[in-house]
Amino acid sequence: MSSPDFADILEKSRELDRLRRDQEEVLQEINKMHKKLQAIWGLPHDPKFGGRLWKLPNKAFYITVSKHKAPEVVEKPGDNSLAKLKNLYIQAKDLSENEVNVSNLLLSQLDALLPSGPPGQQRRRIGNDQKRKRIKNDSDISRLSPSMRNQLDACASLKGEQVAARVTAENADKDEWFVVKVMHFDRETKEFEVLDEEPGDDEEGGVQRKYKLHMSCIIPFPKRNDPSGVPEFSPGRHVLAVYPGTTALYKATVVSTPRKRKTDDYLLEFDDDEEDGALPQRMVPFHKVVPLPEGHRQ
Repeated sequence: MSSPDFADILEKSRELDRLRRDQEEVLQEINKMHKKLQAIWGLPHDPKFGGRLWKLPNKAFYITVSKHKAPEVVEKPGDNSLAKLKNLYIQAKDLSENEVNVSNLLLSQLDALLPSGPPGQQRRRIGNDQKRKRIKNDSDISRLSPSMRNQLDACASLKGEQVAARVTAENADKDEWFVVKVMHFDRETKEFEVLDEEPGDDEEGGVQRKYKLHMSCIIPFPKRNDPSGVPEFSPGRHVLAVYPGTTALYKATVVSTPRKRKTDDYLLEFDDDEEDGALPQRMVPFHKVVPLPEGHRQ
């Protein structure tokens, strides 16, 4: 590496120090503002609104601070205290993002300085890269919202379970839904690996088909051992249900519910299931009935 590159590294190091000093100053100002507001208007934290409630004799407002965006502030016109606090948070956010950018540039330049070395050293570098990648993935997961983390946990818990899966592409003329078995769920790509346990026809060689599907293409079935904890679809509601004697799901209309029938079965009328000019009513177990996806095409 030439001397100008070393000079650039030193300059970026000094810039990194400056950014950190600036962040410290902004954080001190934020803390001063918080103490000032708390001393004058502060009340206990209100978890209902995810922020802190502040009150004056004739008004009330909330400060909601998010990890990834500037605070959302509601205040009375003419009072600029919260506007100042908001600007401080925006400054802190910008400085933090700049620090990350400069740090990444420094890492890239330092990696370029490292000699390739013998195979043993190269393997150690690869191991460190893999470790950094794992740390990054863990950090990405930790930054997810609680609802998304819960959703990913729920998807991971479906391994070995049968689910409803849309196996056709987004732009297909019709949606095809099958009963499949979950083999694996990848949290990073949010994709399921599933197996259609029903052997294909002779044209497909009679083998079981495997699919990789995004989590948006999967609907879990209700737990068959807990009918009391399953929401019930009211009569007239459109649902997606397994057609009796098959592993395919089709759009249907609820005629009668398990609670009304005092059984574990819905009484359904499937679309396009006409016999002698009428739609026959068919019984389907409650654990084979799921909500009809929005925009379903059949």
